[in-house]
Amino acid sequence: MTDTIVRVAARGDGVTSNGRHAAFAAPGDTLTETGEVIPGPHHQVPPCRHFPACGGCQLQHLDDAAYARFLIDRIAGALAAQGLEAPIRAPLLSPPRSRRRAALQAEMREGRVWIGFSENASHAIVDLLQCHVLTPKLFAILAPLRKMLAAWLKKGRRARLHLTEADQGVDLLIEGVEAEGLAAAEAITAFAQANGVARLSIDSGLGPETRWEPEPVTITLGGVPVPMPPAAFLQATREGEDALVTAVREGAGAARTTADLFAGLGTFALSLSGKVYAGEAARDAVLSLKAAAARTGRAVFAEHRDLFRRPLTSGECDRFDCAVLDPPRAGAHEQSLQLAQSKVPVIVYVSCNPSSFARDAELLCKAGYRIDWVQPVGQFSWSTHVELVARLGR
Repeated sequence: MTDTIVRVAARGDGVTSNGRHAAFAAPGDTLTETGEVIPGPHHQVPPCRHFPACGGCQLQHLDDAAYARFLIDRIAGALAAQGLEAPIRAPLLSPPRSRRRAALQAEMREGRVWIGFSENASHAIVDLLQCHVLTPKLFAILAPLRKMLAAWLKKGRRARLHLTEADQGVDLLIEGVEAEGLAAAEAITAFAQANGVARLSIDSGLGPETRWEPEPVTITLGGVPVPMPPAAFLQATREGEDALVTAVREGAGAARTTADLFAGLGTFALSLSGKVYAGEAARDAVLSLKAAAARTGRAVFAEHRDLFRRPLTSGECDRFDCAVLDPPRAGAHEQSLQLAQSKVPVIVYVSCNPSSFARDAELLCKAGYRIDWVQPVGQFSWSTHVELVARLGR
C-alpha cells in the first residue's frame, strides 16, 4: 500500500492525505507502507553536501514550484486558523547564494576551527565546506577567519560570528573571544586588509568594541547611505528587501503621511513618499536613521519608542493616511489593538511569522478591516522561514 505526499508541513515533513508524515518528502512523492520515500516530479537532488545535517536549510529537496507552494500553504493555513482568508499572490523567491547576513558558530574541534550553522535540532556545529545560501563574499571569508580564530578560541568555548555585507565590504562582529595585545592587533589588521573587511568588532562580554573601521560603515536603504551599527538587522537578501519594499510602496500608495512602526534602520521609511513617522525601540537604529534623514533632507521623523510598552494610541494613529508595521516574530498585538480602534484607512503589515500576523490580522478584521492581498517573500532559501507583506484596508 502506498500514499502520495500532498503537502509539506510547517517543520518541513511531507504529509499524505491521510495524515502520514515523512521526512524529506516533496509533494508528488510516493510513501510506501514501510516508510520509504519514492521521489516524484517536485523532488530535487539537494545541491549542498551538508544537507540535511546543517540547520541552515530544511527544504533543499523541494524544487522552486514546491517551495513556493509551501510558502502559500503556510500563510493560508495560518489565516484559516483564525477564520480568515485572503488573495495570496505568487511568492517572490531569492536566488541561491544571495544571503548577505548570517549568524554562525565557531569552535575549536579536532585541532582546527569549525565554523558553520548548528545541526538541525542540535547544538553541534556543521563545519561549512560549501554553502548554497551565503553570498560568495561571505563564504570566502570563512577560510581566513578560521586561521585568525585559531589563536583566540579556547577549548570548550564557542564564538558567535555575525557577518553582514555592508556598502564598504564585510562587517564582522565576533562574540565570545578575547583578542588583546600587539599580536592580536596586527592579526586583525592583516586579516581585514587582505579580505576586504569594512569593520571588525569584538564583544568579550561588555558590548561590541570596534577594532578595525578605516571609514564609516553604511548600508544603503532607499538610495540613502545609513550609518550601520555592528550586527544591525537587515533584510536577509537584497532581492528580498527589494520585494518587500516594492510591496510596501504598492500598499501605501500615494499616502501623504505614513507611520512606519518597528522601523529599524529605515528600510521602508526611506523608500516611502510623503512625510514619514518612524518609531523604533533600538536606540542605535533610531540615531542612524535620524542622521541619514537629516543629511539627505528626507521628511522622516524618527522617535525612540518601545511600541510593545508604548504603542501609538488610536488618536495618534488617526493622523496618518497609512500605517506600516514590521514587528518581530512575536507580532504587534498591542499596536494592533490601537490600530483597530483608529481611523487609519490603510495598514501594510510586514511579517516574518504567518501565525502572529494572522492573530493580529484577526483583530483588525473584526474592527472593520479586510485583507486586500498578501505577497509572500522567500528570502531564506530552502528554509521553513516565511515572510510576507499584506495590505489591509477599511
